[in-house]
Amino acid sequence: MNIDTTDNTVPVSVLGTGSYLPERVVTNDDIVARVPNTSAEWIETRTGILSRRYAAPDEAASDLAVHAARAALDQAGLTADRLGFVIVSTTTGDAPIPATASLVQRALGAHRAACFDINIACTGFVTALAVARAFVGLRPETKALVIGTDVYTRFVDFEDRATSVLFGDGAGAAVVGALPDARPGSERGFLDIELVSRGDAHELISMEAGGSRRPASAETVADGGHLLRMQGRGVKDFVLENVPGVLAGLIERCGYEASDVDHFVPHQANGMLVTELAAASGLDSAHTHLPLRHSGNIGSASVPVALDEANRSGALRDGDLVLLAGFGAGMAVGAGLLRWSATGRGI
Repeated sequence: MNIDTTDNTVPVSVLGTGSYLPERVVTNDDIVARVPNTSAEWIETRTGILSRRYAAPDEAASDLAVHAARAALDQAGLTADRLGFVIVSTTTGDAPIPATASLVQRALGAHRAACFDINIACTGFVTALAVARAFVGLRPETKALVIGTDVYTRFVDFEDRATSVLFGDGAGAAVVGALPDARPGSERGFLDIELVSRGDAHELISMEAGGSRRPASAETVADGGHLLRMQGRGVKDFVLENVPGVLAGLIERCGYEASDVDHFVPHQANGMLVTELAAASGLDSAHTHLPLRHSGNIGSASVPVALDEANRSGALRDGDLVLLAGFGAGMAVGAGLLRWSATGRGI
C-alpha cells in the first residue's frame, strides 16, 4: 500500500527529532560472559555491534519514550499541550493495557492529544509516520508526536546467541507537521511512503506467549514462551528478497533513481545485513547511517534513533533526499522518502 502525495497536499515533514539511550553500556565482552559459545570478535564480525545499552531496572518503554519525546519537542520549539496526536510504536510496552502512548501523554502533559500504540515491531515507526502524515494532511494545523521505543533486553533468551547479542534498549521520536510557509505541491517533506505486510512469513520472528492464544502461566514462563524467537537465516533471506524491490518501487514512483538518494536511514537489524541491503538496493552512493555499532538493534527505536543522530550531527542538510526503511516481525516493510527540511525552533 503506498501513501501518495497530490499537488494539493500541504507539505508535511519532520519538524524535530530526539532520542534516548539508557546509561548502562553493555559491551561484547559483557555479553560473552553471559552467552555460551561466543566471543567478542564473533559478535563484531557477524553483527557490526561493539556495544549496546540496557534499560535500568526501573525504566520501562514509556520512560525511554518520554526522554526522546522531550528532546524532539524541544528541537521543534513546541510545547506538549499543542500536540494533536501521540503515536507510539512498540512491542514491549509497559503493559498490555493501557496504551504506552497514554502513559507518555500523562508524563508530557499533552492533554489535548489523541493517543494510541502501533504494534508492527521494527517497521512500526515508519508506519506511525505514515499515519501521522495522513492526520496532518487532513488538518494542517495539527502536530503529531511519533515515537519508537523498545526494551527488548527483558525478552531475549541469553542461551540463544543468535538473538541475545543483537538487542539493546532505547527510544527515538519525531515531531511531524506541516512545513511553515511551504506552498501546497512543493517538493518538500514526505514525498511518498510505502507499507507492505507479509503475514505468510509471520513465523520468522515471534514471541509466542502472553496473548489470548497462550495467556501467561507457569507453563509459558517455564518453556520460554515469553522470550523473543527469531529465525536468523529466514529473516535475512526475507529482507534481501523483499526490501530492495520495495525501496526501488518507492524511489521510482517519486521520479528518482537510487543514485539520487543522499541518506539511507534503515532499521538497525544487523550491520552486515544492512550493508548487504544497501548494496542490493543500489544505494552505494548514499550515506548509510549505522549507529547500531554502539546501540545494537533497538526494534521500533532503530530508525528514529538513527535519524536523530544523523540530524543532530549535521549530516542531513536542507534539501537532501532521505530514505527511511523499517523491516521486521509480521513480516512487514515500511519505507519513506522525504526531501529534508532543516529542523529547528520557532515552529
